[in-house]
Amino acid sequence: QVQLVESGGGLVQAGGSLRLSCAASGRTFSNYAMAWFRQAPGKEREFVAAIKGSGIGTDYTNSVKGRFTISRDNAKSTVYLQMNSLKPEDTAVYYCAARQKIFGLPSRLEYDYWGQGTQVTVSS
Repeated sequence: QVQLVESGGGLVQAGGSLRLSCAASGRTFSNYAMAWFRQAPGKEREFVAAIKGSGIGTDYTNSVKGRFTISRDNAKSTVYLQMNSLKPEDTAVYYCAARQKIFGLPSRLEYDYWGQGTQVTVSS
């Protein structure tokens, strides 16, 4: 079992930047693929980005490619989401997720550990 706690959300103006953090505790962090999802009011939860346990391979949804960067520090058991050029449509609660997988990335539907979320609000 792994416990996940997100932080770093807040209010920023369009075009600004924000970095989210997700601190993990429990099993060996490097054995887990990590991901970020988000959910806006009235909408379904959507995948944002994922990173392999090794930290080498990544995956992004098309709407954030070139703007967001997912990274991890396995020594600190922490995954990050650097968000640049933020748009009002990025406003959502952002959730950290994990799936035990040493090699490769899980399907976007396979994540089974979740944090409580952190609010990101982007003003016009």
